[in-house]
Amino acid sequence: MSYTLGVDIGTFESKGVLVDGSGSIVAQATRSHEMIVPRPGWAEHNADEDWWGDFVLITRELLATSRINPKAIKAIGCSAIGPCMLPVDADGNALMNGVLYGVDNRASMEVEELTSQIGENVLVEQCGNALTSQSVGPKILWLKRNRPDLFAKTAKIHTSTTYIMNKLTERCVIDHYTAANFSPLYLIEKNGWSTALCDSIIGPEMLPDIHWSTEIVGEVTSAAAAETGLAAGTAVITGTIDAAAEAVSVGVASHGEMMLMYGSTIFIIMPTDKRIADPRLWYAPWLFEKQHASMAGLATSGTLTHWFRDQFARELSSKEAFPILVQEAAESPPGARGLVMLPYFSGERTPIHDASAKGTLLGMNLTHKRGDIFRALLEGIALGTGHVIETYRDLGHQPQSFFAVGGGTKNKVWSQATSDVIGAPQIVREKTIGASYGDAFLAAVAVGDAKLSDIEDWNPRKETIQPIAENANVYNKQFEIFKRLYNQTNDLMRALDQSI
Repeated sequence: MSYTLGVDIGTFESKGVLVDGSGSIVAQATRSHEMIVPRPGWAEHNADEDWWGDFVLITRELLATSRINPKAIKAIGCSAIGPCMLPVDADGNALMNGVLYGVDNRASMEVEELTSQIGENVLVEQCGNALTSQSVGPKILWLKRNRPDLFAKTAKIHTSTTYIMNKLTERCVIDHYTAANFSPLYLIEKNGWSTALCDSIIGPEMLPDIHWSTEIVGEVTSAAAAETGLAAGTAVITGTIDAAAEAVSVGVASHGEMMLMYGSTIFIIMPTDKRIADPRLWYAPWLFEKQHASMAGLATSGTLTHWFRDQFARELSSKEAFPILVQEAAESPPGARGLVMLPYFSGERTPIHDASAKGTLLGMNLTHKRGDIFRALLEGIALGTGHVIETYRDLGHQPQSFFAVGGGTKNKVWSQATSDVIGAPQIVREKTIGASYGDAFLAAVAVGDAKLSDIEDWNPRKETIQPIAENANVYNKQFEIFKRLYNQTNDLMRALDQSI
């Protein structure tokens, strides 16, 4: 019997899975860590502890739990949060904490400046994306300007998967899907790095080599084997960002199929038959050559539920907190008894791309309870998701099917509100472990032990969350208020920035 191993490094939690050739899970492992927030609008991880450290501990636990011979593992796949920005020295050592994806908006000034210099239309045409807090290029420029001492020591810029691959194989690699988020340094027609749009950030020699996600790019080194317990010489694939691996895990593969990932953020992916060029959304080559993908994402989702728990349910243990909060939210009717929340606690990504956006709660009175507010929070995330889906529909790209995945799918109030807001059913697969399972599947594809269509057998459909027709009127009204609330207060949000 042969196996493949998948590990995913998330915002708050890392997961690993060991599967056999039929996709059955042999062992699972989980490890929690914190997101570091040094100041409002910043988000970081310790690369050695949270990325490589989690990978090592999870791999050792999987091997100990399963008791299989490490030599029976044919290939390893890894995914992680992204796109991230981490400067490393000539020996591959991290020079600072890793700067996270779009939830970190420290480079807002650089985003505005580069957009003005290059032009948004040029960026969308040549890079596939407007510059936003999701873009790595402006964050590298921020590093160069604000930490010149560190930049002087920088040999390479890594993202999270690059750092793990470098520790595992001594190769410095990144997949095309992730690299496309390094705007304005990745040109989609070239499928590679270029300084044609801006030569003031860094040169291509300081960036990883680019490969497709299922390419075998190296082998586990002797040093990495000693740390992880893996067998030296085990094949390692390029890997990808967690959301892409999550989409693979639930069978999203064709035009019109859309993944809704309920994680620390809501992340949305839809493979397309041609490029969708619109500054409100993101574009990247899909994981396989000559395929496209359109993406979107909120800035705070699961992160926001953790914040609420930590601030307003301190008397509850970590084990009982969410079940009790969800039950309280279920006792509040759809519409949360007249409350509407903007979930913009770390600014917002798609479709408004506004780093100054603020969390807002409208409609409070003295009769409201904690459950009403928590329901408004969950509905606010659902309404933000609806705003993204509306954008796709306005562009003439109506999703034909929705596949829900991630820990948030266990929150029935949240997932039901989402189906009610978007007016469509969501399909949930049997295995909801997510990206790590997708990593193991991609590793199996890479070594010829599986075909992409085999995911239907690996992970069958379990249930469908149908929209409740009688809730449509409530959420249609809430949705219009949600959009108007942002449009009528965004100038006040910016004024607050100036007063801090």
